[in-house]
Amino acid sequence: MSLDYQVPLRDMRFVIDEWIDAPAWWRSVPAWEDVDGAMAQQVLEEAARFVTERIAPLNSVGDLEGCRFEGGEVAMPAGFREAYADFVAAGWPTLALDTVAGGQGLPQLLEVALQEMLAAANHAWLMSPGLTHGATACLMAHGSAALKRDWLPKIASGEWLTTMCLTEPQAGSDLALLRARATPDAVHEAWRIDGSKIFITGGDHDLTANVVHLVLARLPDAPPGTKGLSLFVVPKWTLGANGEHVRNGVHCEGIEKKMGLKASPTCSMRFEQALGWLVGEPHRGLASMFVMMNAARLQVAMQGVGHAQLAWQRAHAYAHERTQMRAVSAPAHHEGEPGRAAPIAFHPAMRRILLDLRASVEGERAIGYWIGYWLDVAARHPDAQERQAAGQLASLLTPVAKAFFTANGFAAASSALQVFGGYGYIHEYGMEQTVRDCRVAMLYEGTNEIQAIDLLVRKVLGDSGGALRALLAHVTAEAARCTAAGDPALTGAGARLAALVADVQRITGEIAQGSADDRELPYRVADDYLALVGWLLLAFAWARTLRIALNAPADDPFYAEKRTTACYFFAYPLAAFDHRLQLIEVGCRVPLPHV
Repeated sequence: MSLDYQVPLRDMRFVIDEWIDAPAWWRSVPAWEDVDGAMAQQVLEEAARFVTERIAPLNSVGDLEGCRFEGGEVAMPAGFREAYADFVAAGWPTLALDTVAGGQGLPQLLEVALQEMLAAANHAWLMSPGLTHGATACLMAHGSAALKRDWLPKIASGEWLTTMCLTEPQAGSDLALLRARATPDAVHEAWRIDGSKIFITGGDHDLTANVVHLVLARLPDAPPGTKGLSLFVVPKWTLGANGEHVRNGVHCEGIEKKMGLKASPTCSMRFEQALGWLVGEPHRGLASMFVMMNAARLQVAMQGVGHAQLAWQRAHAYAHERTQMRAVSAPAHHEGEPGRAAPIAFHPAMRRILLDLRASVEGERAIGYWIGYWLDVAARHPDAQERQAAGQLASLLTPVAKAFFTANGFAAASSALQVFGGYGYIHEYGMEQTVRDCRVAMLYEGTNEIQAIDLLVRKVLGDSGGALRALLAHVTAEAARCTAAGDPALTGAGARLAALVADVQRITGEIAQGSADDRELPYRVADDYLALVGWLLLAFAWARTLRIALNAPADDPFYAEKRTTACYFFAYPLAAFDHRLQLIEVGCRVPLPHV
């Protein structure tokens, strides 16, 4: 039995090549004429080799060693700095970066797959370089010519790492309460930043020679609320008049003692007359920062998939080796003495857990990569209307993926620990660390409850359901293809999928109508609504998977497992859709009491 992380390359290729058929679209993009399935496979295989050889071995030892805070500086666990240097030297930070900014210009879809690998292999290690992509996109979209000249190249390449400094002690999700201040510095043609920030991932470390902070603060004439926030580049080290490095007024005051991700420093930061440079327009900092935040939210979604993959993989390996008790039934191919203790994978309770894990992670991988595909369409399609529609769809799907995938990732880790029994509760088997590490993904980059409000209030009701109708059109088209196929299992899946679409349309209309007289209604049902859409997406993923698998060779075990898991999904886990629908219907009728 091996508990080492194994990258699911076969399933990744299935999603990219067959479920999405991405290479066919890549050929229509002039910049990607040479990007085909073979090249994608080569990229994924090389990424898998790097991740399994250089990143995964540091996961457990980094958790045990943790980060050290000494003399106002943070030291990372042994091996982290060297692995990061190799990561940069191999060019992985620039994989999907536009060639204009010095990147390789490959599809975002491949970046999404890389992020899943890194999260599964070593979530804590990923945390420090995790914001590079978003920070680069933010500066490319809103940075001045000087910022792009002086800061962007080293950030984009990974030579310098970045942070996202939003949260303050009195202001978590409510950014309107931020107090950090920026005052003009005419001598340096810059600003002086003062204030404190907390929960700053990678606020200080020894991975790179410089740490560049993207900080939200208020100008002296700022209006109140979020409309008064401006964004600044504030480096740990600035350049002096003669090119020398000068220590800026940026101070790490300590690192948090956390439940998990102990090898990732979460810092309390103090900015004291720190030199900073404005990004974008004054008082428009939140709009600039959203470029970075949206990129981070899809990455966090893939952290949920990565944790679920690792949980499923380890639980599956352990369950087929661990023997306990006699099995009520066993597979026909199983050979053994009657009455002998059987692998726990033969017991119904364990089979349910393992099938749930597989159905969850493989369905989510398809949807997560599908979002990456729509980001590519939004960036590269020659038609402006198509770009806008793709961007709108990706924007709708991102909060669903962030919240639904991370909640399922934590549930998957907990269920996998249950498969291990008592062994799952000790460090050597890796499951207790996975449970600890994945829990925070439901909290950061906007709590899952915030994502649910964003989905229902802003992106469904806020645009009168336009993006939702576009999504449901894709799902409806898949349902029609399934019902027309003739296979009984596929026809049933298509009919069920069409019924789910009708339910979502109906309940969305009821929420919109009821909200006119009950302003709290959408906020009351938002969590259940997001989960409802999440289960719809999984049904969409498995219906399409079943259709593809039924047209594949019957004797190929990969497709046989796909058919089995798809049928299981529609019979068992999808009942959660009905449960969420019932909760929304109750929420439409019954207000919540105050406590």
